[in-house]
Amino acid sequence: MFYWLWVQLSADGYVPVLNLLKYQTFRTGLAIFTAQFIVVALGSRFIRWMQAKQGKGQPIRAEGIERHIVEKAGTPTMGGVMILAGLLAGTLLWSDLSNPYVWAVVLVTAGYGVLGFLDDYAKVTRQTTEGVSGRVRLLLETLIAMAAVAIIILFAAKPPESPELLTSVTFPIFKQAVLDLNWFYLLFGAFIIVGAANAVNFTDGLDGLATVPVMIAAAAYGLIAYLVGNFVFSNYLQLHFVPGVGEIAVFCGALIGAGLGFLWYNAPPAKIFMGDTGSLALGGAVGTIAVATRHEIILSIIGGLFVAETLSVMIQVASFKLTGKRVFRMAPVHHHFEKLGWSESTVVIRFWIVAVMLALVGLATLKLR
Repeated sequence: MFYWLWVQLSADGYVPVLNLLKYQTFRTGLAIFTAQFIVVALGSRFIRWMQAKQGKGQPIRAEGIERHIVEKAGTPTMGGVMILAGLLAGTLLWSDLSNPYVWAVVLVTAGYGVLGFLDDYAKVTRQTTEGVSGRVRLLLETLIAMAAVAIIILFAAKPPESPELLTSVTFPIFKQAVLDLNWFYLLFGAFIIVGAANAVNFTDGLDGLATVPVMIAAAAYGLIAYLVGNFVFSNYLQLHFVPGVGEIAVFCGALIGAGLGFLWYNAPPAKIFMGDTGSLALGGAVGTIAVATRHEIILSIIGGLFVAETLSVMIQVASFKLTGKRVFRMAPVHHHFEKLGWSESTVVIRFWIVAVMLALVGLATLKLR
């Protein structure tokens, strides 16, 4: 909104100080502050309201970690509403609303947030760990993701030197390697987005465990978006230039700010959980950003922690069905380490460290060409 205001006023020569708004870095900083302020300001009131409304809070798995049943029972969920309020406000206030990349990522974030909210609501009202049907949710996630990818393909500016890039898969390290999928990219892009959303959902099992790695991934992809959206920087680093995608950096800033604000209340011991409302929305947002920047494959490195959590669940299920034995003491893998005797804070902080290391490795691939 404020970017539009600058465009209108600068055309008439009014208020020169507003020229700062033309810089994506400046608006990204303001988006961080705005989102964080909104979440922190909402926090206490929202938590009290949710405690009054939810009563018993989020149901805890009976077969899960024993101490969680005692320590976490009664903690309200749907804290993702706080995150989305700050994230969407920071984005809509400071980004260029004529940019199709912004609307694609907002569509997925808001759409997945609604799906997650319905899932959380079903769990709380029924006091069960089973929410919306998995098949129904997966179908709706796929349709929303495909709609976002279609927005990018149809409305984003085509790179002048490679117009097929919007439907292509690029590969890290190999600067010339591009695979044009044409309209099959709709399915590939949807797979990345849906996979990222559910991977973050699996990771969200301990206080603060998902929040910080999502912020780390957002910071990494914010830098990538800024670089590939700038012709000079992308040319210097021999990256594929994607005009207009730099505006995604503002969204990434808002995501970081919202995550910081939520972490104030979600740090151990958590006063509120983000629930599927937050985890699906944030995971979907990160997946959409990866698609928008044409750095989908690097998501498996930057988001390697989420990949490991998802693989641990898949391996556990497959092993138990095929052999009747479990590979991990409990899946996702963060619960395995708890079963080994690690304290919750130890697991969380060590996983944060792993997330930082993986993000740095992912960013290092930008220079390896």
